Amino acid sequence: MAQDRVLTGVVLDEETLTIDELAQACRVERQWVVVRVEAGLLGTAVGGSRQEWRFASAELARARRLAALERDFDANEELAALVADLIEEVQRLRARLHGS
Repeated sequence: MAQDRVLTGVVLDEETLTIDELAQACRVERQWVVVRVEAGLLGTAVGGSRQEWRFASAELARARRLAALERDFDANEELAALVADLIEEVQRLRARLHGS
């Protein structure tokens, strides 16, 4: 029987993830990441070829959010990205409000 592992931890700004690490952490296929990067729905990947792509660890939260929205609400990728954008904007506005 195959054993699924879920990666958890603290996001560190200076750490980067490979495409395979990001996919594994989100419990999605590698192609899922490729499609969203190429559509501009997931952050910019640094590197030339897909094999060399590296993602800032902060992208992990967005990728997990996208995957959850798509899975839990059967949302298409564009709708999930729009909802993720709105959630992130609300978080930024709340941080500004509490920081003032």
